[in-house]
Amino acid sequence: MSLLERLNKDMIQAMKSKEKDKLSVIRMVKASLQNEAIKQGTQVLTEDVELTILSREVKQRKDSLHEFDKAGRQDLVDKLRTELAIVGQYMPKQLSEVELSEIVIETIAEVGAKSKAEMGKVMAAIMPKVKGKADGALVNKYVQQHLS
Repeated sequence: MSLLERLNKDMIQAMKSKEKDKLSVIRMVKASLQNEAIKQGTQVLTEDVELTILSREVKQRKDSLHEFDKAGRQDLVDKLRTELAIVGQYMPKQLSEVELSEIVIETIAEVGAKSKAEMGKVMAAIMPKVKGKADGALVNKYVQQHLS
């Protein structure tokens, strides 16, 4: 089942069970997917593009969450945490710290990086491998640890 089909099914279920928050988030994600399809001039998005859009939605909410938390807006923080949980249901399973660390070590060996000066090369090689499965900031942290 494609992501769009899953969103449509969950949207209908949210309407029936009167889950306004879930319905709102699903509609926003669905709109983002449809806007991207229009932008690309296609009817069906690839799984990779869908994952990119979902990752963007998560990142936007995390950034906003951080800002609202700094501003002391607990009402908005709670709302965004709920939205993150809903969007997270459509993301692939996240890598554990051990799995991510192994991928970082393997990629550093593949690239042959020895110092932090080659960090860009390592990040460019690793991000396609962990796309949607790990946060970029966390990957960056692990790469820095293993290159120091």
